[in-house]
Amino acid sequence: MDEMKNNIPLEEELDEKKQQELLEKYDAESRTRTYKSKGMSVFVSVLAIAISLYHLYTAYFGTLVTLKHRSLHVAMILALAYLLYPAHKRASRQKLSWYDAIFAVLAVSVTVYIFYDYLGIVHRAGIPNQADLFFGAVLVILVLEAARRVTGWALPSLGLIFIAYSLFGSNMPGFFGHRGYQWQQIVNHLFVTTDGIYGTAVGVASTYIFLFILFGAIMNKSGMGQFFNDIAMAAAGHTKGGPAKVAVIASGFLGSINGAAIANVVTTGAFTIPLMKRTGYSEDFSGAVEASASVGGQLLPPIMGAAAFIMAEVLGVQYRVIVMAAILPALLYYLGIMVQVQMRASKKGLEGIPKEELPTVKEVMKERGHLLLPLLFLVYMLFFSGRTIIFSAFLTILVTIFISTLRPTTRMNFKEILESLDAGARSVVPVAVACAAVGPIVGVASITGFGLSMAYTIVSLGGTSLMFTLIFTMLTCIILGMGLPSIPAYLITATMAAPALIQLGIEPIVAHLFVFYFAMFANITPPVALASFAAAGISGGNAMKTGVESMKLSIAGFIVPYMFVYNSALLLRGTTFLEGVLVASTAIIGVTILASAAEGYFFAVIPAIQRIVLLGASLLLISANAMQDAIGILIIAIILGSQYAKVKKKKKEMSPSGTTATEA
Repeated sequence: MDEMKNNIPLEEELDEKKQQELLEKYDAESRTRTYKSKGMSVFVSVLAIAISLYHLYTAYFGTLVTLKHRSLHVAMILALAYLLYPAHKRASRQKLSWYDAIFAVLAVSVTVYIFYDYLGIVHRAGIPNQADLFFGAVLVILVLEAARRVTGWALPSLGLIFIAYSLFGSNMPGFFGHRGYQWQQIVNHLFVTTDGIYGTAVGVASTYIFLFILFGAIMNKSGMGQFFNDIAMAAAGHTKGGPAKVAVIASGFLGSINGAAIANVVTTGAFTIPLMKRTGYSEDFSGAVEASASVGGQLLPPIMGAAAFIMAEVLGVQYRVIVMAAILPALLYYLGIMVQVQMRASKKGLEGIPKEELPTVKEVMKERGHLLLPLLFLVYMLFFSGRTIIFSAFLTILVTIFISTLRPTTRMNFKEILESLDAGARSVVPVAVACAAVGPIVGVASITGFGLSMAYTIVSLGGTSLMFTLIFTMLTCIILGMGLPSIPAYLITATMAAPALIQLGIEPIVAHLFVFYFAMFANITPPVALASFAAAGISGGNAMKTGVESMKLSIAGFIVPYMFVYNSALLLRGTTFLEGVLVASTAIIGVTILASAAEGYFFAVIPAIQRIVLLGASLLLISANAMQDAIGILIIAIILGSQYAKVKKKKKEMSPSGTTATEA
């Protein structure tokens, strides 16, 4: 792979400094301090390592009681956040400001108070004293300010709006009005109940999410990211439009593990985007491929960027239920991208990279193939061992460290293991802070009934039409998800939009997957398409055009959620094997034709009218109606059959010997 990189023109390479600049521009999570003082650097690293070790300890020996464990987790994360993230862009990145030191101490003091007066807090049960109100207010302020620094203004602004709504919403007319709440009631609800800041999101962040992000950090340290790039390049780099396929494969796998779409775009795209441009893809298309593939990783089992664990907790179902339901729609999403990549390459006559410039699959597997063993072990533990998710993650981390020792290129020494523990805790900070910051939103929505009011509004706008209700829900999710990290985006849309679908009789898991898809697509949907904008920064393309291309490439993702709402068998729930095969087959045909119609090419360029007809035919395959499926397939067969016959006839006429040329 190093040889492969050396073949890229120097002017197209994206150095680490440029990568960091792009990350900081589009991803607030990357704007961290690098201390000039060695003492402070060591202190922060020791704290981060200690946080990781605490979570590993609780994974094996069990956690403290709920409120104590969650408060300690939040305190450690907030302290690390204020040590790492400066207050504003002009603040020093090399030394700690005095007020950030105070904020870090205050974050710890909240948990010290909870540990000190735990029995008193429990016995008061909703009747807070002055100390409760003080520390509760401190916690709310610290969480929202940390979220502003780490994720940007969107999430804390929503939090403030919801807190204001809880205080003054009694004056609102109509069904959005409520009976009214005092500041004391709101602070108490957000501080000492499991419906506020220390709610489900923090509970999952302090267990599953932390461990799986730590697992990802250890895998990355051992060279898993390089392995994904190398194996994708070896397998697909030489094929037609190969670099784009490499971007799709590598970014999908990495995105599922780390769940960080923008960071994935910048790190993976720094290599794949120049390669795509080199083989002839346009700047906008190259950036769009990387953006859509990176965002899609959060839809891809088994980890789904940790969203699978949140969804399982919210719905009260087993993790494996979420994974089994999500797998076919995610594969259809990536099929849609791959088809468009292939069709674009065929239409423009783009070739892959010469094989002699690429590693072979055998070489890659020999060098780093053993890194697949921890992933296989994780799948076994999660699905077949009968052990808890937390213990499975803990054991997989230990197995990963052991497996990495099998080859010198992946072996981690003690220092590198400590560095991965440090990196893991730092990577958790943005996710954990976002999970805490979503607490005021979800908490206020639950206490005021805002979620039900929002659901009523969506259902009212949709009237008796399920399709209109789905469209309004989709738009709501995209708007609410703009500028937000994936997990809070899902939690907010699940609180405000999913109930509307459930009210119409849609199964909860179907409703939650529907809103989750569109909350994720906010990252590639203009005008706030941060993943697409970051990709455009690498490719040199136009940001808005890259966003539009990303939406076009992700067209299957915009349609698949409608498919599984109308036909929940697509989620492989309650179906026989034969039914599952039939459903998957029609879905594959529908997505393939949908992507081809979007690109305007199959055997040859498709005329505009035929593209529209093919688009309509592919949409006929959405519902579980056998007659519609038959009509759609018939239309597709007629159009593509006639196109194939014309292409074959043309090739025969052009062949000097009068024989048919081999079809591509």
